Amino acid sequence: MDELEKNQRHKERMQRKKAAIDASIAQASQEKGVLVLLTGNGKGKSSSAFGMVARALGHGMKVGVAQFIKSRTDTGEEAFFSKQNNVEWHVLGDGFTWDTQDRAQDIATSERGWLIAEKMLADPSYDLVVLDELTYLINYKYLDAERVYEALEHRPARQHVVVTGRAAAAELRELADTVSEINDEKHAYRAGVQAQKGVDL
Repeated sequence: MDELEKNQRHKERMQRKKAAIDASIAQASQEKGVLVLLTGNGKGKSSSAFGMVARALGHGMKVGVAQFIKSRTDTGEEAFFSKQNNVEWHVLGDGFTWDTQDRAQDIATSERGWLIAEKMLADPSYDLVVLDELTYLINYKYLDAERVYEALEHRPARQHVVVTGRAAAAELRELADTVSEINDEKHAYRAGVQAQKGVDL
């Protein structure tokens, strides 16, 4: 097969592919707020969510971020996004459960944090709400799961939500419009590399 034939076959394949993609796009005519779930053991769930924060801000949208579990306020994402217009940023945790070692405290902190998140989920002025590491609060039973699902299900019709965290429950997966499972193949931490600014912090 000569180069001319290869190019012609490639063009024909791409034309068929474009026609299929265009038809699929044409069928997706519904406009609604979507619930995106980013789960799995791999690195990058929160980073992906914050990428969507940047995308939303680029469109002039209002964003609310609720960070559960984490207590540190020196991360690069907070340093950057908290200075932007249209962003409300809340660090709502006391640290990882193995740091606090106090279930009653973790529950009380989770419930206080959820009240803030719940208000954002009920407010149509927020175009995008990020609930970072929410899955842990459900899995550890720090929050009533049904209360969480009800707030997600009855949020304003055009409001987008991103939930992150490992081991998302089946009910949350079912509720979500988009689910991405991020797998863990290799991590520098297990080779003794400290968390790095700009990559992990």
